Amino acid sequence: MRQSLALVAFVVSDYDEAIAFFCGRLGFSLDEDSYQPEQDKRWVTVSPPGGAGGCSLLLARASTPEQAAAVGNQTGGRVFLFLATDDFDRDYESMKRGGIAFVREPEDMPYGRVAVWEDLYGNRWDLVQYKDGRG
Repeated sequence: MRQSLALVAFVVSDYDEAIAFFCGRLGFSLDEDSYQPEQDKRWVTVSPPGGAGGCSLLLARASTPEQAAAVGNQTGGRVFLFLATDDFDRDYESMKRGGIAFVREPEDMPYGRVAVWEDLYGNRWDLVQYKDGRG
């Protein structure tokens, strides 16, 4: 049996500001943006550069007070997602130039090189280049 994650729901305040952040500042691809009239919402998916066939984000606009409360705190302050790269220094420098806020500077760990950054809502992510080449 072979399984993989296809989408991760990412709760956002606004579709367009999230698209601007992920596609404009991080270089993600906008894979789909279609209106779902029966639910009065959009189906918006984005994926990281070179991520074809991998896991994508479903940008899901908060539609209840409970969902709105989760924006920016989807994991209670822990690192939420891990953006793996094949060239840490290239992507770190590009993200810094793009105004991405790093809350933990690059560090060499037994598994690879990592730095923690925050997205437009304050969720924490790892930028990581694994020593074993995964990702």
